[in-house]
Amino acid sequence: MPRNSIDAVRHSLAHLLGAAVLELYPGSKLAIGPSIDDGFYYDIDVRGKISDTDLPRIETEMRKILKTWDKFEEIKETAQSAKKRYVGNAFKLELIEELAQKKEKITSYQSGKFIDLCRGGHVEKASDIKPDSFKLSRVAGAYWRGDEKNPQLTRIYGYAFGTKKELDDYVKILEEAKKRDHKKLGPELDLFTFSDLVGPGLPLWTPKGTLLRNILDDFVWSLRKQHDYQQVDIPHITKKELYEKSGHWDKFQDELFKITTREGHLFAMKPMNCPHHTQIYARKPHSYRELPQRYANTTKDYRDEQTGELSGLSRVRAFTQDDAHVFCRMNQVKEEFLKVWDIVHEFYKSFGFELKVRLSRHDPEHMEKYLGEEKKWQSAEKILNEIIKEKKVRAIDGLGEAAFYGPKLDFLAKDSIGREWQVATIQLDMNMPERFDLSCINEKGEKERIVMIHAAIMGSIERFISIAIEHYAGAFPLWLSPVQVAILPISENQNKWSESIAEELRSEGIRVEINFDNETLGKKIRQAELQKIPYLLIIGEKEVGAKTVSVRQRSNGDLGQMTIDKLKDRLKSEVISKK
Repeated sequence: MPRNSIDAVRHSLAHLLGAAVLELYPGSKLAIGPSIDDGFYYDIDVRGKISDTDLPRIETEMRKILKTWDKFEEIKETAQSAKKRYVGNAFKLELIEELAQKKEKITSYQSGKFIDLCRGGHVEKASDIKPDSFKLSRVAGAYWRGDEKNPQLTRIYGYAFGTKKELDDYVKILEEAKKRDHKKLGPELDLFTFSDLVGPGLPLWTPKGTLLRNILDDFVWSLRKQHDYQQVDIPHITKKELYEKSGHWDKFQDELFKITTREGHLFAMKPMNCPHHTQIYARKPHSYRELPQRYANTTKDYRDEQTGELSGLSRVRAFTQDDAHVFCRMNQVKEEFLKVWDIVHEFYKSFGFELKVRLSRHDPEHMEKYLGEEKKWQSAEKILNEIIKEKKVRAIDGLGEAAFYGPKLDFLAKDSIGREWQVATIQLDMNMPERFDLSCINEKGEKERIVMIHAAIMGSIERFISIAIEHYAGAFPLWLSPVQVAILPISENQNKWSESIAEELRSEGIRVEINFDNETLGKKIRQAELQKIPYLLIIGEKEVGAKTVSVRQRSNGDLGQMTIDKLKDRLKSEVISKK
């Protein structure tokens, strides 16, 4: 990494954190301390106990030590010298043994009195680290190398940026993000729940949450229908042989839930859908005139994620993909990609997301990570580059970010508080059609190899909903709200007129709830506001007599009295415009 890049600063700060902990907690053993997207962390076997309340003290020690450091000086090690230096630290010894077996270079780095096993990548001088540009954030538990069979270590996280302003701005975003946390808002809005009996990473969707999922999925399907997609359906399990043939077994067998039948056959819960879809295409010969074949399938997938990696709806063991696969000829790829591109932009425009695109391509220096020949990868990436040029956008270069079977266009969305999320993806796959011998009969009556396009608009519906909850802070726009209108009769004398209004609105497709509780109007309003319902209709004797409703809008407050027809027109117009 460049000497004074932000990654170099963050990596150097991990060393500083390790030095401070050893100073304050003598006898502790350092494990690993990398840089991460927003800072750094160090996993440590601490002698004693560290909690969040100890972080200011450790931070102060870091700044004190920083004043005494000059450079990060490389110490070339042999396996023998490194083992001698780190004797008694089982974590470092394990890393040294691995490096020795792989015949990789072994180095330590020294700053002041502190020495640590490290590959390098630090700032040129310790004075390049601004003492007010980092902050320790939290303490967590982490198993050594992510394996729950290994010892549990203390992980100390820190944020680090180029300047104090960047750090302060980031911390403000995080504070806002806490208020919007989908793990808190989702259950409060009665969208989903988790059960200890069902297990971690397995969300259960309430009626409101299921309605939200269906609204989103129906929207994607309405866009796909315009481009002649057809719906298919597949089972949730498969024989091991399907994934051996597709290449997924070698890559992902540790992440699969496996099932052994009574007859001793090994099956797996599907972690993706593409291999199943190849078998729908392969059921019969296809003429070139039948292509493209476009299959769409919203279906659950399963991955055996480690418990410590699970997080709300963002990382789960059971997730739903709004998946689609296009089987087409090479000369149809560009047109099909452009269709999916249009679907992606139409969908995300409705949420107010700004989109960037990344061309995720293979790393030619590590072809062992990918299926197929490099020539095929180069020609596939050339097509994606042409699409980017045609759309006149600047793409981020994602070297090494390709899927193992093909390059892809990843779409990145910026939410309302400035965070960036990877959302939709379009992938070009020339390897799976080869593995499954997928072809069409061309104009000459000969078999012609086809290609496959993978296209997910939301990706995982669970993850997309987590992003949407936080983007809107739970206050969904009218078209997306599970409950669009709450009717609040002041007393039971207005119940009949309330039911009549509800019936009329429901006949227009408006989602309505009536609060018949024997509570004060103020309490009913507070309950509806906590549920972030877009429109409240208050019904008293005056409204019954005038055959009107008093309308209160979530974003604009009291709108006064309206006739039912005027209200319906307003609601329908807002739903259609998706504002």
